[in-house]
Amino acid sequence: RALLAEYAAELADPEQRRLYEEEVAALERERGVEVRFVHPAAGYVLRTSQAGSRRCYVNVCSNPHVGAPRARAEPGGQRWALPYSLAPGREELSRGGRRLPVYDVVFHPAALRLAARSARFRRLLSDTALDAVERHCSVQLDRANAAVLRGTKYKGVPQAPVIRTPLPGAAAPPPDSSDCPLP
Repeated sequence: RALLAEYAAELADPEQRRLYEEEVAALERERGVEVRFVHPAAGYVLRTSQAGSRRCYVNVCSNPHVGAPRARAEPGGQRWALPYSLAPGREELSRGGRRLPVYDVVFHPAALRLAARSARFRRLLSDTALDAVERHCSVQLDRANAAVLRGTKYKGVPQAPVIRTPLPGAAAPPPDSSDCPLP
């Protein structure tokens, strides 16, 4: 029990997490890839369901490593480009002890600022987040009953996915990189 408590304390230590991230970045740099950890900052939470029966949550978060939103004028309005980062889904325990799927969709902080000022932009951001989860996680979400959870900024324990960028002049990584320490 004492070893488990010591291990949990080590995982929660910000200094240990920073050291881990530096070591992973150095290892990936040796392989010719730049790695940036995307620590999601809380935004708002969408509650919906998967396949019409299983409740799930989509955290709409922010991080400055993700590209900023851009608008392009078109006849009748504007067309928005909303870059995002999507972490693989994970399961979190609810108060009742059930496992519920949670997805993090990370946008630039400017996108969340725009969403805070405009209900139409917030709907656009929410639709983009739901589209991202459906497309990349191969799930069917109940869009008709998707709702913003009032008073909740984030569901679950934040996890930092990574953005990998090939370094200029570095050799291309092999297609089968099974020895990679990160998913």
